[in-house]
Parts: sequence; structure tokens; C-alpha cells
Amino acid sequence: MGLLAKSSSRQDPVAISIDFLEHLFAGYGQRNFHVRFWDGSCWGDSRTPDFTLVLNHPGALRTMFLSATELSIGEAYIYKDFDVEGDLEAAFELSDYLLEQERGLSRRLHLGTILGRLPAQGRPRPVRKVHGARHSRGRDREAVTYHYDLPREFFATFLDRRMVYSCAYFVSPEDGLDAAQEKKLDYICRKLRLSPGDRLLDLGCGWGALVIHAARRYGANCLGITLSEPQAAIARERIRQAGVEQRCRVEVCDYRDLRPDRQFDKMASVGMIEHVGEELLPQYFRRAWQLLLPGGIFLNHGIARSATYRHTGLSFTDVYVFPDGELVPISTTLRQAEQAGFEVRDVESLREHYALTLHHWLKRLEAGSAAARQASDEITYRIWKLYIAGSAHWFRTRKLNIYQSLLSKPTHGKSGLPLTRSEWYQG
Repeated sequence: MGLLAKSSSRQDPVAISIDFLEHLFAGYGQRNFHVRFWDGSCWGDSRTPDFTLVLNHPGALRTMFLSATELSIGEAYIYKDFDVEGDLEAAFELSDYLLEQERGLSRRLHLGTILGRLPAQGRPRPVRKVHGARHSRGRDREAVTYHYDLPREFFATFLDRRMVYSCAYFVSPEDGLDAAQEKKLDYICRKLRLSPGDRLLDLGCGWGALVIHAARRYGANCLGITLSEPQAAIARERIRQAGVEQRCRVEVCDYRDLRPDRQFDKMASVGMIEHVGEELLPQYFRRAWQLLLPGGIFLNHGIARSATYRHTGLSFTDVYVFPDGELVPISTTLRQAEQAGFEVRDVESLREHYALTLHHWLKRLEAGSAAARQASDEITYRIWKLYIAGSAHWFRTRKLNIYQSLLSKPTHGKSGLPLTRSEWYQG
């Protein structure tokens, strides 16, 4: 029952909301949260709640649950129908319960009847921001621009000093984010066995952290490509500041437009394959095979969904974060790599590392909330806060994973790789 007295009126929105909550959570044992209503009254019996769900107006629960989907609940959060005070990551355990619970028709009708007694709340609806055929060059450029062309100052509120927007590598959970991202960059270079003079291609280079590291620390001649003009401009500025202009450059280019005669000794793709699309994976790996010299190595680093989990319909991330992003099981990715001719030499899961990375990003974004809002706006801040917290939860609960796959293009059966992984781990 509630911590504070309920209203006596059956038509009072607080009383109706409490009635709905009592029915909704009748079978939920882990009541580790409170609900606070717009008038300051509360519902919940936990002495030490992990978080408090704050309903900002009388129609909040109707907006959230009348047609409950991940998208509708996410939209209710970003448009401030409700807030979460406390541990936002913990709130996703409750979200999983609500979205995955099987309810019979009679119970759904009863819950819907209760919600129908609450006032409706009008608000703007999202507009898809990409056009044209899915995964066409123009539409892919729009999708990348939508996600990555936020102001540099926004990303700086939660990323490390190198602006590495991908999974870090932690030797210990106590490692700081800056140190863990530097370890990740070095780990990739060691897996690739980079040597002075090696020609390295970074597919989807972001703000240039990997190509700068490879040029400075390993003497490689590096090319990074991205579809984002602002990213490329920042990367070029950072290349100049690092003093590696002679060995490092960044181009705005679609991977499909790289001429096959531009040959490389080593290649990396870090967090880019999620944008390729399952139908285009054969083309992606064929082009990588054509660009890589015999004896070369390709490190493909990307997020994968569990083979047992598939989301149906548009998700919150599809609409507000990564238009046209597609996650496939690692088995699908490796099959396409092999069919293109690659030999799969090593596959490593970094799932726990990404959960830690996202936890760091969330805490930094929350700490820098004023700067993040100033660099963008309130809705953008709330979108990214929800997205990062949800991603951390999905990696912890194994719905998502992230893999580094080391692929080789052997010469007469010789991979050129060491017999053990010791060089990667020892540094």
C-alpha cells in the first residue's frame, strides 16, 4: 500500500493512479522503488528504494502504459511525463518486467479501463529524420549526421579526453575512463601487430583517436574515413595538434566508395559495423577483403545482439538515437566474413568492459548535465541519458554483447600471427 494516505474520491487522479499501480505490480516481488505523484504524495513500501519514479502530471501513467512499448515509455521520459530520481540503470530492471510480462486479455482490458479514467496528455510526436532507400549512400550519410553531428561540447561532457566513442578496455574495474580508453587503443594496435610504415585504414574513424595513436606510438601511416564532416574537421585539427600530419589523415568517405586499388596492410573498424545493415554485410566484407593486402589483418569491433533476443517494431534507439542501426548476432557477422574469404583467427567478448564504459559515461553525463544541456537542449540530454543507461543495462543482462573479431587474409596458408595471445595481453 502507499506510504501516504490515498484520496477518498474514486475520480481523483492520484487514487486512480494508485489503483493502477496496485494492479500492475500485483505479481512483482522486487519493490525496490517508490512512485511520487505530482502533488508530492508517494506510493511504495521499500525502506531503501534504489530509485523514485516521479509522475509529473495526472495523465502520466496513461501516456506511459495505455499502449506500452519501449518507444512509448522512452518518449514519456524524454518529454518529461515522468522523471527518475536515483539509479536510472536500476530502473531498467523494472522496465524489463513491465515490457516482458505476459498478461491475459481480461487483465489487459482491466488495466486499460483504469488508465482510461486518467486525463489524456497531448505532446509532439517524433519525425523520422532520414529519407530514401534504406542503407543507400545518401540515407546512411543522413543517419550518421543525425547521430554524430551534435556539438563537440556535448560529447565532451561524457567521453574521455581523446573523444573515444566506443568500448574501453579495463584491466581493473577501478581503472579511470581515460586510462581504459588508452588501453583499448593500444590493445587494438597490438592485435593488429602494427609496425612502423604499416598502412592502416580505420573504417569509421570518429574524432581520430585510433589513427593518431597508431601514428604516434607505432609509426603507422594511417587513413581514417567517416561520413561526418564535423567529425573529420575535429579529427584533422587533433592530428595537427599531435604533430602527425605526415603519417595521418582523415577523409569524408563512404567505405563503398574506396577504390579497391587503395591497398592497406592492416585495417580496423571500431563501432562502425552497426551502421552497415545485415543485407550489406557481404558487400562490407568483400570491400574490406579487396582493400587488404595478402597477409593483412582486419580487426572488426562491433556490438551484437544475443541470438535469442530480437526486438520487434521500432525501438526508442531506432527513432531517437541510431536511425537504421542494425545489430546482428556474432554468428551472422563471422559467417559473412568467412564467405568473403577471411580466416577468423580470434573472437573476444568485451561485454563487461562496455557495461563499465557506459556506467562511466552516464555518471559523467549526469555530472556535466548543465554543460550538456547548454551544448544541445533538454530533450537531447534526456535522450542520451536514457540511451546510455539503457545500453549499460542491456550489456549487463546479456541482451547485447560486443566482440573484437580478428580476421586475416593469409598468404599461402600463412597468417603471420603469433601462436599465442601473450603479446596482446602483456603489452
